[in-house]
Order: sequence, then structure tokens, then C-alpha cells
Amino acid sequence: MDNRQQHTSKFRELPRNVWAVSLTSFLMDISSEMVINILPLFLFNILGIRTSVIGVIEGVAEATASVLKVFSGWLSDKLRSRKWIAVAGYSLSALAKPFFYFANTWGMVAGVRWADRVGKGVRTAPRDALVADSIKPSQRGLAFGFHRAADTGGAMVGLLIAALVVWLTQSTTLQLGENTFRTVVLISLVPAFLAVISLAVIARDVKTAADPEAPKITFKSMGKPFLIFLLIVGLFDLGNSSDAFLVLRAQERGVSVLGILLMLAAFNLIYAVVSTPAGALSDRVGRRRVIIGGWVVYGLIYLGFALAQQPWHVWVLYCAYGLYYGLAYGTAKAMVADLVSPDMRGTAYGTYNAVLGIIDLPASLIAGALWQGVGGWAGFGPSAPFLFGGSLALLAAIALALWRPNPQQMPGMS
Repeated sequence: MDNRQQHTSKFRELPRNVWAVSLTSFLMDISSEMVINILPLFLFNILGIRTSVIGVIEGVAEATASVLKVFSGWLSDKLRSRKWIAVAGYSLSALAKPFFYFANTWGMVAGVRWADRVGKGVRTAPRDALVADSIKPSQRGLAFGFHRAADTGGAMVGLLIAALVVWLTQSTTLQLGENTFRTVVLISLVPAFLAVISLAVIARDVKTAADPEAPKITFKSMGKPFLIFLLIVGLFDLGNSSDAFLVLRAQERGVSVLGILLMLAAFNLIYAVVSTPAGALSDRVGRRRVIIGGWVVYGLIYLGFALAQQPWHVWVLYCAYGLYYGLAYGTAKAMVADLVSPDMRGTAYGTYNAVLGIIDLPASLIAGALWQGVGGWAGFGPSAPFLFGGSLALLAAIALALWRPNPQQMPGMS
């Protein structure tokens, strides 16, 4: 059997739930990425909001959902049911999106953004646990890599649709127009509601042994290897501020709105292409090595953003940014399942996403403050957040390289 036949056979072996979750993520990301990537431009260009406030909005958007991520994961472990909790989360996000159309103050934008992220907080841990429950450990990296590829493939399609709207309404104008933003919001509603329907109809809960006692939400119950991994990822994430700052950096370097959307589409294409083979590679050579490689790429790219002078510099760097996501994002989620026992997966995914969500708040606050300052302080300028983020990423990569987890202490690998 040649390599092409082997790859085709592996995809055919992926269970129904992996395909269902991937289709849902594909559709929801078409909707979300159309709006979220131009939202900082709407705030900055139309409402005149400072980067420090944008940092607060983006940071709180993730942090507000943090407790729900833990609770929804814990609840899915207790009920031994993942699907309908995930469907509820997707539904909340879909119902929040129409309100972007009416938002005309940064407070209204923040409220809708936070409601959308609460929906993400509800769905993320049960959805990831459903994928982990549905796949053999030997194909776990492939499954999560394929899911990330579908997710980011949807992002690419959404960005191309948004780019088409921008091209038809304002061509190569440097700043975003209000009518353009609201048109994109209206179009985004269709795939959002299709995403909810696809998961509700296609996915099936995986039957597991009943447990009369709910798992305890404690760090100790998830084991030392998981906690060490969480600390190292937390160090990385402190420098991983919202990608809104990358979009603002691109505009600051002279990239038009249309150029930004096409740049983001190219980034997502690379992300989608890399994710599945990177996940499969982690099944063979180990998750840690692939994640380290992704973090090194991230660190170098962020340092490049700090030094970028021309619009084409930003284009090249943002396209290369897809390598980091493809290598590290899905692989890290697969590693969570490796580090904990199956009956703790929902709680572990909830904890993992919650901790990172909480750290996203100071990460974005720090980035916004470093760029434009706070109060009377003017900050250090546009390069500062990227120097900070790149340095922390390289430190985290070194820490992960020095950590040598004992396979016998990793219950998910049994």
C-alpha cells in the first residue's frame, strides 16, 4: 500500500463524531472569522477606541468564559454526555452574532463579544472530550489535527467571503467602513446556524461506564504531569496576546482592509494544510517535540513582527504564522488527553481552556499597554508587545524541552 492509500485509509477510519465535530467547526469558523478579524478595525477605525481598551475587550472575552469551560467539562464527565452541552454552546454563540449588526458603542460590542465567548466556553471542553472519546489513542493526534484543519479551513472560507464584500464595497481603502462591517455580520449568520444543526443531527454521544460520583474539580486529581504541562503552556500564553494586535500591526504598517483579509486567508490556508500532518507526526515522534517546534516558530515570527518595516514583511510573517498554529494548537489538545485518565477528560479540557482563557486577559492587557500605554503613559510603541510575546514563547519552548515526563505517570497513554 503506497503512502496515498495509507492516508486515505486513515481518514476513512476516522469515526462519525470526528467528522461531525469537524463539519460544525468548519461552519462556525466561516461565520466567526468573517466578523472577529475585522472587529478590531471596527473598534479602532470607526469607534476610535484605543488599543488598551481593545486589549480589555479581547482579554475579558476569553476570561469571562473561563469558569464555564471548567464547569461544562466537569458536567460532561458527570453526565457522561458531551454532545448536547456542546450543541448548547454553539447555539448561544449563533444567537449572539446578530447583535453585532446593531452595536454602535464599544460597550455594546464588548457585550456581544463576551456572550459569543461564553458560548465557546460552554462548548469547547465537551466537544474536545467527544473527539478524544471517539478515537483510538494511536490516532489521537490525527483526529485533533484533522479537526483543526477543518476549523481553520472554515476560517479561510469566511475570510475570503469577507474579502469579497470589502472588495465590492470599498476596494483597497485603508480603513474599514461601517456599512461593510454590518454587511459582513448579516452574511455570517447563515453558517452559524447551519453549524448548530449539523452537530445536533450528525454527532452521537459515546457510551462510557457510569460513575456514581462526579469527578472533583481539583488540580491534584488531574495529576502532576498535566499540572506541569499547564504551567509551561501558561508561560507561553502570557505572551500570546489576542491576534487583534497582529491585525492592527498590519494596518499600522500600511496593509489595507482587503489586504488584511487576504493575508488572513493565506494564513489559514497554511494552518489548514499543516494541521493534519502535524497531528499525525505527533502520533509518531511525540507531542512534545512538535509543540516545541511550533513555539520556536511563534517566537521567531513575533520577533519578526516587532522588526517589520514594510507591508510585505507583515504578509510573509503572518503567512508563516500558520506554521505555529498547525504544529502546536491541535497537538497541545491531543497531549491533554495523553496526560489524564479518560474519566477526567472533560474536566481536564475545561481546566486547560479556562487557565489559558484567564491568562488571555493579562496577556492582552499587557500588549495593549505596551503599545499605547495607559492613562498618561504613552507606552513603548507598536513593536513592544511582539518583543514581549516572542521572548516568552522561546522561554516556554526551552522549559518544555527541559521537561522529561515519565510515560508511566501519564494515565491517558495506557
